[in-house]
Amino acid sequence: MIVGVPKEIKNNENRVAITPAGVEALRKAGHEVLVEQSAGIGSGFTDNEYLDKGASIQSSAAEVWNQADMVIKVKEPLPEEYGYFRKGLILFTYLHLAPEAGLTQALVDSEVTAVGYETIQLEDGSLPLLIPMSEVAGRMAVQIGAQLLEKPHGGKGVLLGGVPGVQPGEVVIVGGGIVGTNAAKMALGLGARVTVLDSNAGRLRYLDDTFGGRLVTIMSDSYHLEQAVRKADLLIGAVLIPGARAPKLVKEYMVQQMGEGSVIVDVAIDQGGSIETIDRITTHENPTYVKHGVVHYAVANMPGAVARTSTLALTNVTVPYALQIANFGIHRAVLENPALARGLNVVAGHVTNAAVAQSLGYEAVDGVASLAVYGV
Repeated sequence: MIVGVPKEIKNNENRVAITPAGVEALRKAGHEVLVEQSAGIGSGFTDNEYLDKGASIQSSAAEVWNQADMVIKVKEPLPEEYGYFRKGLILFTYLHLAPEAGLTQALVDSEVTAVGYETIQLEDGSLPLLIPMSEVAGRMAVQIGAQLLEKPHGGKGVLLGGVPGVQPGEVVIVGGGIVGTNAAKMALGLGARVTVLDSNAGRLRYLDDTFGGRLVTIMSDSYHLEQAVRKADLLIGAVLIPGARAPKLVKEYMVQQMGEGSVIVDVAIDQGGSIETIDRITTHENPTYVKHGVVHYAVANMPGAVARTSTLALTNVTVPYALQIANFGIHRAVLENPALARGLNVVAGHVTNAAVAQSLGYEAVDGVASLAVYGV
C-alpha cells in the first residue's frame, strides 16, 4: 500500500502523523511511504531522517494526496484539502465530525473511507488513540490556565498554588475521564484546591481512591455545577461522549457568576464544547477572548503546542493500526479488529458512526457491511 503523510496546515499545528520509526515499520512490512517536504519539522524530525528510514519526500501536498492509497494525518482536513478527496481513498486521522457538517458532507460526496482516531474503541469502552492526546490536553489545560490567570494575560492575578498564609486557587474540572484525571494531577501538583464533577459515581470513587482524598469529588447536576462554577478561578471542561457533540453542561448564567478575571479552558471544544459561552474555536495565534469578564480559551488542537511530546505519544498508538490497514486492506482489517471497525465514520458515501449521524441528521449504516457491499 502507498501511505501518504501530508504536512498539517491547521493554525500552529506542529504535529506530524508519523515519525521516522513509523516509516521504518511500514517499509519493513513492504509498504511505500510518501512524506510531504518539511512535514516533520515542527516536531523536530528532518526530511533526512525520513529519507534514512526509506520514505520518499514529496515537494507538495498534492503529490502526497494524489498518489496515496491511505493518507494518515493528525487533524481533520480543512476545506482547502477537500479537493484531494476521491473514491477509494482511505483517510486515517482525528475527524471529530459531529460539529463538522461541511467536512462530513465532503467525505460523503467523495466516497472516501474515513476512519477516526477518536472513535476507535476497545471492548472495555476505552479509546486507545484518544487517550494519549487527552492526557496531554488535560495536563496542558492546567498549565495554560495557570498562565492565563496572571494579570498580564487578563486573569485575576491568582497563583494556583498560593503561598504560605494565602489560600491557593480553585480549580474546578467538569468531567472525570482521562482529561479530567490528568488535569487534576497537574492542578494538585501545583498546590491548587481541586474539585471534580462527574455523573458517574464509580468514577468519582476511583478518583477519590487514586488521589487519596486530596481532591473534592461531587456528583454532577445543575445545582452542584452552579455552586462549583461560581467559586472557580480556573474552570476546565473535560466532557466526552465518543463521536458525539459534547453536551453544553455549563450554562451561560453560571459563567456570569464567576469572578472577574477567572479563566475557562474547554478541552471539549473539538467536539463542540461543553460550556455555553464557548461560542467559537480559537487558535494558538489568538487563543482567548473575554465574555462576562471571564477569559475563555478554546483552542481545538491544544497538543499541537507541545508537538514533540504529542507526536511521539500519538504515533506510538496510531502506527500499529495503520499497519493493520496497510497489511490487510481496510475490509479485512476491520473484520479482524472490532476496535478498528468502530473507527469507521464514513464509508462509500454513507455515515457509519451512529453518534455522528445523530448529531448531523444522517441515517447511520453499518460500516463493515458497507465495505463488503461496495467492494471498498
